[in-house]
Amino acid sequence: MMSGKTMRAWPSWSVAAAWLMTAWLLGTSPAHAEVAAADPIDTGMRACFARADRSSTAGQVQCMADARGAWRNATNTALTQLLAKLPAAQQKRWQVSQQRWDAWREADDTMLGAAFASTSGSAYQLYEADMRLQPVRDRALALRAQAATLAAGDAPRARPCSADAHCEHASYDLDRYYRKLYARTPIRARPTVVHAQSAWRAYRDATTPLIDEHARLDLLGARLATLKRLSETVGNR
Repeated sequence: MMSGKTMRAWPSWSVAAAWLMTAWLLGTSPAHAEVAAADPIDTGMRACFARADRSSTAGQVQCMADARGAWRNATNTALTQLLAKLPAAQQKRWQVSQQRWDAWREADDTMLGAAFASTSGSAYQLYEADMRLQPVRDRALALRAQAATLAAGDAPRARPCSADAHCEHASYDLDRYYRKLYARTPIRARPTVVHAQSAWRAYRDATTPLIDEHARLDLLGARLATLKRLSETVGNR
């Protein structure tokens, strides 16, 4: 983890630095980031990073905000395509999943605002923008993958988490990092952490019965990464 001192030492963000920072935030290598960038939205974000008028921290944050809006539109499109392939009963379950996802994103954005209010340094502004972007991107890609899975035939349903060692381990770590984040969060902001995690659990509970074990592990892993990174970030100055 970079120290706040090291992060604040970067006075400006070139496209290369911004992209490497995004890869670090995602927990991926630059090579994996390059593969992920094949999507036109990711490619557009990289082009935005390279613009002279977006070279400031505020400009880089705006690039990520624009990409987030594009991924939100992609989410809506992917959901529409998925629902068109499903019978009415399944459509309803996916609609509930999306409603819970929407509620979670609203709660999580509030929590992120409170968490990053306890930090200082321009790099953390990029960190926050990325953490607001990635769940929207993840949801769009997950819905696309689900639609593709349906086209290929029915996917096997996931076993109960208690019968899946990977799921159990991820759930244990989720609880551990949630407690760590809660303990590090300023007392006045702790209700935002509780509400966001409750909203995420509602989303998880509505969604995991609809997906396979690999998708479930992706869902859990993304949340685990968020809680871990926030628990290491809150209060850094």
